[in-house]
Amino acid sequence: MSDSFNTVQLSPQSGLKPGWFIGVGAFLVVLGLLAAFDAIATTLASMVLLGVLLIIGGIAQIMQSFAHRGLPLPNQWLSGLIGGLYILGGLLLIEEPATGSVFITAILAGCLIFAGLSRAFWAAGHRTTGGWGLLAVSGVFTLLIGILLYMTLPWSGLWLIGTLIAIELLMAGASAILFGMSLRNRT
Repeated sequence: MSDSFNTVQLSPQSGLKPGWFIGVGAFLVVLGLLAAFDAIATTLASMVLLGVLLIIGGIAQIMQSFAHRGLPLPNQWLSGLIGGLYILGGLLLIEEPATGSVFITAILAGCLIFAGLSRAFWAAGHRTTGGWGLLAVSGVFTLLIGILLYMTLPWSGLWLIGTLIAIELLMAGASAILFGMSLRNRT
């Protein structure tokens, strides 16, 4: 069986520029460090940006709902109402980004609690299968994270999203730097 799917052969003429990967990676690391330095400000800024995106999406939804004249009128109005709710949600996020971040964190905590319970019960029901113990530990760990997030609300709502954004920026930056260095070493 061929291994060509798992490995990519890059020739020196592939057009990939190692310096660009390293430069962009360094920029992302700097952004990640700034985001980590003030996770609360990052969280609030991301909520405002999310609000703006919801407003833009709501406007597009309303425009789309009335662009199709062949649809029954209740369908047009329902689609327009959904667009209006997007706009309302966006305005509320812009007006109260802290409350929005707490709300989103509460939803995330609930999802983690549900996922942890589901995974733990699934593992308990499959004890005859190898690896069920690790699956159960994973479920309990996810459950505990969800409970801890919920128990520390509203404070966790202020720092969690910014911290996750910082981690993402740092990981993306580090991986781009390493990829660029790998490309540089191959040429």
